[in-house]
Amino acid sequence: METILRYFETIPPLYRGLIIVGGLTFFWIIEGIVPLFGVNYKKWKHAVPNIFFTLTTILVNLPLAFLFLRSSDWVVANNFGVLNWLPEMPIWLYGILGVFLIDFIGAYLPHLIEHKVKPLWMVHLVHHSDHHVDTTTANRHHPLESLIRYVFTLLGIFIIGTPIALVFLYQSLSVVATQFNHANIKLPKKIDYLLSYIIVSPDMHKVHHHYKMPYTDSNYGNIFSVWDRLFGTYMVLDTDKIVYGVDVFPNEEENSNIKHLLKQPFQKYKKATVVD
Repeated sequence: METILRYFETIPPLYRGLIIVGGLTFFWIIEGIVPLFGVNYKKWKHAVPNIFFTLTTILVNLPLAFLFLRSSDWVVANNFGVLNWLPEMPIWLYGILGVFLIDFIGAYLPHLIEHKVKPLWMVHLVHHSDHHVDTTTANRHHPLESLIRYVFTLLGIFIIGTPIALVFLYQSLSVVATQFNHANIKLPKKIDYLLSYIIVSPDMHKVHHHYKMPYTDSNYGNIFSVWDRLFGTYMVLDTDKIVYGVDVFPNEEENSNIKHLLKQPFQKYKKATVVD
């Protein structure tokens, strides 16, 4: 763990970018071999807006990374935050606990809030309005959402007291985890179910992308599934019954248009439909 943290402490931006590209490429290939749903759409055309928003996410995060660095240096130097207040522990436990806590404050919590606060839900809708969820959907986030997630991660640095190595390690793990659980891949049901006790599995996360409530408001987890089980937001739905998208924005053509998606958060709020 010490070697891993030392590496991520100074990981070059190029290498972080290669993790994103490498993950997309890997899961894209796997999707073609063992797809969960048959690919009845133009995959490259579908990927265009998703890759666009992946790039905007990178453009939002990279220039602001210096704030992560300054904040992390400050909490370490001032012995501030949960990790620094706990008794000394083995480095492997320190690393796992740090990643675990960042996953809650930087991912699960903002995701839950985005679903509960109307203006934030309108921003997050850009992610949910994809009608063909696959690995490229993982980073389909409006630039405003990228900023929201950034703020929560920054807040997490102060609460948890994380060094920059843990922040960059978490972000790298998060990218691969979300590419995995969004990927249109079919795992054996038993394996997927067993995985869902530890991490967010593909079948588990697909439930979250079902177009109707209450399933849309479930399974918020990013890397670890424990948060959903702990806070009662875990739900199960047979993948055969899953329909992607959101019932408040059903137009697939508009939801594939970058210009429309950029304006989507500023449209009039519509209430989601609850399943009878």
